[in-house]
Parts: sequence; C-alpha cells; structure tokens
Amino acid sequence: MTTASPSSCAVSSSLAVVLLALLLAAASASAEKETHLRFYWHDVMSGPSPTVARVAEAATTNASATSFGAVYVMDDPLTEGPDLASSSSKVVGRAQGMYVCAGKDSLSLLMAMTFVFQDGSAYNGSSVAVVGPNQAAMAVREMAVVGGTGAFRFARGYCQARTYSFDAKTGDATVEYNVYLRHN
Repeated sequence: MTTASPSSCAVSSSLAVVLLALLLAAASASAEKETHLRFYWHDVMSGPSPTVARVAEAATTNASATSFGAVYVMDDPLTEGPDLASSSSKVVGRAQGMYVCAGKDSLSLLMAMTFVFQDGSAYNGSSVAVVGPNQAAMAVREMAVVGGTGAFRFARGYCQARTYSFDAKTGDATVEYNVYLRHN
C-alpha cells in the first residue's frame, strides 16, 4: 500500500485551488460583453457657441510652438457621422473633460474625458471614461478606457482616434473614435 506524503497532498491541494480559480475566471470572462462603438468627436473652438475653452496656461505657453502648458475644458458633441451640421449625423452624446498640451517638442495632448451617452442613443445614461496621450501628428492614436457606468459598468478597453478634419485657422477638429470595450 502506498501513502501520499504530506508535501504531495499540499501540492495536489494547491493544484486543485489553482484549477478552480482558472475555471471561475474563465466562466466570469465568458459572461463579459464586448462592444465596439464608433462616433465622431467635434472640438469646436470658433463661432458663437464653442464647445471647448482654454482655462489655464503657463507663462511660456504663448512662446511655445506646441502650446505646452495650455489646459482646455471641453463639452464636445459626439455624432454618428462626421458632419456636425447634417441632420443625418445624429448627436449620440457628449465628450466632457479636459486636455492638456503636454508635449514640449511635438503636439501631444493628455486627454481625460468621459463619453456621456444621451437620449436617442442605445446607451442613454451610460458613460465611458478615457485617459491617455493623444499625439496629434500620428495617424492613429490609442488611449485607455479606464471605466464606465450604466451599460458599460466595469468597462475596460481602448479607443483609437483618427483625425477626420482639422482647420488650422479656427482650431476646429473632427475626430473619428473607435472604442473597443469589455464590460459586464
């Protein structure tokens, strides 16, 4: 008759606990939803009703080619299509937050914003929080999704930003956002 040593019992017990934890994690992961959102972000600096305001700057900001040190607060519309003025480009939410010109040698923005979905959207009342660098010269910029509310509770993921249009004279920009989420 063979008997197991106390150390082999401990290993078997530890292995069973690890396997159980892996099974529970797999079950939990399979219950998660994956969602892809695509919309256009409109940063309007010109005209009678701008959606972004410069609220602070460093003493050297105006001498900087990248506006280093400038802080902007935004409440930008999010639309289904790229044309803000078009009736076929329905407003689905707002991007509320701020961005800071954080690059000394290149235009790099630090973004901290929440995409808040509103009436008319399938996700009315839900939100997604995004934080990260936005290096404007790059064709595609990626930022982290760090949370969400409502339909996107416990969200995590990433978003990719692509400039659709930019008017250097007015500072107005339209950016396509593709947001990839995992959430409960």
